[in-house]
Amino acid sequence: MKTAILYARVSTEDQADSGLGLADQLTKLRAMATVKDLDGIEKIDDGYSAKSLNRPAMTEALEMLAAGEADALVVTKLDRLTRSVGDFADLLDLATKQGWALNVIELGVDTGTASGKLVANVMMSVAQWEREVIGERTSAAPQQLKRDGKRLGRPVTLADSARTRIATERSDGRSLRAIAGDLNTDGIQTSQGGKQWFAATVKAVLDSIELDQHAA
Repeated sequence: MKTAILYARVSTEDQADSGLGLADQLTKLRAMATVKDLDGIEKIDDGYSAKSLNRPAMTEALEMLAAGEADALVVTKLDRLTRSVGDFADLLDLATKQGWALNVIELGVDTGTASGKLVANVMMSVAQWEREVIGERTSAAPQQLKRDGKRLGRPVTLADSARTRIATERSDGRSLRAIAGDLNTDGIQTSQGGKQWFAATVKAVLDSIELDQHAA
């Protein structure tokens, strides 16, 4: 029997909304596990938003999947997993590389099946299109500022060694979350002098590097 992580999440605001409670999610997740004959391991993030994947139960789930201790990650709705199209695309890519399935019940996404993979690939294509459109806009803005003789980019307060490290690890295919975790472990401060890195913090540095490259 395959093992699936049944992931449920609720934020403080969600707790009052119908259909978003933990009990409702767990009922649907357990039913899915029964139908698909999966051995379910429940992971719950209570009181966390979906703005970041840096959540305790989600971190544990991804570590188990990476270690081969589970075969699938199942959620009821996409917003229980993430509200970021980019993060969702990263998870789909991670699932493919590490050999586990991602199942979003509401969307009919199950990368363990042919039809589910098709839906996931369509969503990834849309995400890639969105990134390219944003990239085109981002590229045009600094070029116009440069023509106007204005200074480009934020003041750099992060050590060049840290910027180089982040860019190198990302080019090697590491996820934003993994890079952030290593920076936290090594005690590297953020550009604002903070002690905690998140996937979004790492992305901000990468965006800054890209902006500087366009300005060069």
